Amino acid sequence: MKNLLDIKYWLFDLDNTLYDGATKVFEQVDKKMTKFISEKLNVGPEEARKIQKNYFQEYNTTLNGMIKHHKIDADEFLEFVHDVDLSFLDKDEYLKKEIEKLNGKKIIFTNGSRAHALNVTKRIGIDMLFDGIFDIRDSEFIPKPSEEPYKKIVENYKIEPEYCIFFEDIARNLKPAFEMGMKTVWIKNNEPWAAKFSDANFVNYKTDKLANFLKEINEIKRT
Repeated sequence: MKNLLDIKYWLFDLDNTLYDGATKVFEQVDKKMTKFISEKLNVGPEEARKIQKNYFQEYNTTLNGMIKHHKIDADEFLEFVHDVDLSFLDKDEYLKKEIEKLNGKKIIFTNGSRAHALNVTKRIGIDMLFDGIFDIRDSEFIPKPSEEPYKKIVENYKIEPEYCIFFEDIARNLKPAFEMGMKTVWIKNNEPWAAKFSDANFVNYKTDKLANFLKEINEIKRT
């Protein structure tokens, strides 16, 4: 990990990365998507679920598919699906401490909304630690792993990819970052669709817990 000591730009996915996927926050979002589709398209929950997953697989986000095929209001969708209960998310002092020690720009890079990112990071007590949030609106609703949002975030924040590291729970989303010259870290999980490609050459590192990985880097810096 010594080659990570020159990192100056830290990119973090949000859901299931900055908080533990075991909390099932995204499971709530997932169910709200099904409900939105069911109501908007006037189909039963089972059919809505099928549409949701097909769009996710084909267009990288359900929202992207809904925009392309049904001309929905993206803001309405984002507001509806991210209106979830976060009361059970606790402050994460361990993660906060390790992020605070990092030198350089720290940016959240999410296929979700800025409002959702702020709600989550406030709950876990790390909202003041980031230099920016690059959300799905900033990418003009083109989601990871399409190349466009990666190019745009690099341009917006004047990122030098060779001095950047990207943390993400969906392995396939690491590929464009790697190809641009960034270091990549997969946050391990048991979701088959998220773990697919986790053994690919574009995954430089793997970790069970983000804070543990950051602690290792911070400890090496001190030696």
